[in-house]
Amino acid sequence: MTQAIRQVSENDQFRADIYQLLAALLRRAPSAELLAFLQGLEVEDELDNDMTRAWAAIKLAAGQFTPAQLEDEYFALFLGVGCGEILPYGSWFMTGSLMDTPLALLRQDLAQMGFEREENVKEPEDHVAALCEVMGVLILEAPGYRQLAFYQRHIGSWIDRFCDAVAKAPSAAFYATVAQLAKAFFAVEANEFEQLSLDIPVNCPGSAEIAPASQEAVEVH
Repeated sequence: MTQAIRQVSENDQFRADIYQLLAALLRRAPSAELLAFLQGLEVEDELDNDMTRAWAAIKLAAGQFTPAQLEDEYFALFLGVGCGEILPYGSWFMTGSLMDTPLALLRQDLAQMGFEREENVKEPEDHVAALCEVMGVLILEAPGYRQLAFYQRHIGSWIDRFCDAVAKAPSAAFYATVAQLAKAFFAVEANEFEQLSLDIPVNCPGSAEIAPASQEAVEVH
């Protein structure tokens, strides 16, 4: 997705980076490189809030598991033999079934914004990792009203319940800390988007709908 150069604030870059980190952790079990990155995080210990506690927890957990152990944990949680402990799809959390109306609406919105699904990807587009990937791109490249519309329509109503479900899942150990980080982050995001909704003028062109963010297609992994 390419547009004219736009200024990206340090806060927005940080938000986009967290979306991409969550996407990587929720798409598949973390590699040794990603675990090493998490172990090397610099956590501001003087700040005592949900986010810093979550960063500290995932940093500690990253040093306690091997990639092979996390492959097993990820499989039990999200894949399983036939079905994992958690179904990581927006449609499931919104309606209690897969391949439902929310997925059809999501596909429509993604097409309008220029996102395309890779041919070798088997997962539906409402997989939580794919949604995080899209949000990471929108924060860097799309106007605020598009970010807000996408978040409200496809993420905000269910993501907290997803985080709670992962945290309570029988097989969750390392991924309990991923859920902790995601829950803390999305609480901050909810406040971010609440403020954004107040700042967007009612008559903002296109604010009532999701319009294409770019003329160039982006592949959804």
